[in-house]
Amino acid sequence: MRFFLSVIILLASLAAQAQSAQPKREFRGAWLHTVFQGQYKAQTTAQNKAYLIRQLDSLQAMGVNAVIFQVRPQADAFYASELEPWSVYLTNGGKAPVPYWDPLEFMVEESHKRGMELHAWLNPYRITSNTKQSKSLPANHIARKYPSRCLEYGGKMYFDPGLPENREFIGKVVDDIVARYDIDGIHFDDYFYPYPVPGKQFPDDKSFARYGKGMKRADWRRKNVDILIEDINRRIKAAKPWVRFGVSPFGIYRNKKTDPNGSDTNGLENYDALYADVLLWEREGWVDYLMPQLYWELEHKSASYLVLVEWWNKMAGASRHLYIGQDVARTMDKADIAPSKERNQLKTKIEHTRRLPNIQGNCWWPGYALTRNHGKVADALAGDFQSQPALAPACPWLSAVLPAPVEGLRPASENSFKWKAAERKGAATDVMKYAVYRFESRVEIDIEREGALVAVTAQPEFTASQPGVYVVTAVDRVNNESEPSAPIVVQ
Repeated sequence: MRFFLSVIILLASLAAQAQSAQPKREFRGAWLHTVFQGQYKAQTTAQNKAYLIRQLDSLQAMGVNAVIFQVRPQADAFYASELEPWSVYLTNGGKAPVPYWDPLEFMVEESHKRGMELHAWLNPYRITSNTKQSKSLPANHIARKYPSRCLEYGGKMYFDPGLPENREFIGKVVDDIVARYDIDGIHFDDYFYPYPVPGKQFPDDKSFARYGKGMKRADWRRKNVDILIEDINRRIKAAKPWVRFGVSPFGIYRNKKTDPNGSDTNGLENYDALYADVLLWEREGWVDYLMPQLYWELEHKSASYLVLVEWWNKMAGASRHLYIGQDVARTMDKADIAPSKERNQLKTKIEHTRRLPNIQGNCWWPGYALTRNHGKVADALAGDFQSQPALAPACPWLSAVLPAPVEGLRPASENSFKWKAAERKGAATDVMKYAVYRFESRVEIDIEREGALVAVTAQPEFTASQPGVYVVTAVDRVNNESEPSAPIVVQ
């Protein structure tokens, strides 16, 4: 009997340790796409706001600390813009929503209320997703004004990436968003030059003849995308140096059979098919994070997740952040590999990202699958893998100055306390949220202690659920953390 009791205690202890082995700092993102989503147009303004609040509340409950919200699905806007019409996925005919609301403004405010980051997600080149949309663009659409700057390929319409005026226009769109919205990041997805259509060449002969200047076409196309990425980063940092610029590329950079430094895979190559030299962008400091989309199963025949996550850890993440894009369905619907008997691959995938030194987190596709609790993923994240709060990783290349410590910590009631709210001055050191730590009365205060972080909040107050000694730190726009406040005891 004693033996079995000891085993039970040991297993409980190991389970508790496994559950608590969560990093204090980890990017925990979720993509919320608007392209091909019919719910926003079908719902009223009030219904849309309530729907997005439910999404954010659900994501927050499962430990997500960053939302990647698609605000420019195809050269249109989920925000008030004088450059592009309202999105076809929000309203009809490019008209403003009635009653009026601004989804990006709403999402920034609601995300920040919850201590979460909001990254504005833009697709740079896509204009339409089918021929019908191409024929019904609003009269004020840039493609209607300047049709010669656009190309049709595979039944879709795109800005020609080879034209400087198109890059300039995309830059102005980014300028506008960064200037008017208190976002934490600008995010581009994997769509640069279009995914190849079998048997069809992308029709950029005219721009190549004009601007190619003797280059090989593939090199010229990559150069066009390089110019865009460098320019977007320059524009962002000139306006608001703390706003991060991130890209989520297709998960295979190059295959080993093409490049000795490539991954041991056999799939479409980002560098050669989409003309996106994402490793160059990190080396040059043109992006603040890469988020490769490793949507495959652990031992996928052509593109093994296990192979690719190791490859990205080796080849990226040394000078900028590296997060891994995870597919919810393929993670939750596929059983783990032997000898594991897990019914899904969630544990193995998360443990890999936490074990590898150059990976600082994950982002989940699509976020709606999280909030639908597909395969009980939300239960697993909230109850185990993301049960403890986490701060997003800091970005010292953007700012190494720590915010001022929290002041005026004082009791508010029997089990709550509050402090003086920090004033914002439009700088990287502006305090955006606070981290609350709890310690036992006789334990040394160490904010790096595992499990000490109990809350991340945007409000200058906290209600404790347990007695203990508490301290608070201030967290700025790039996730630098202040020294801890003076302690306060909750009985």
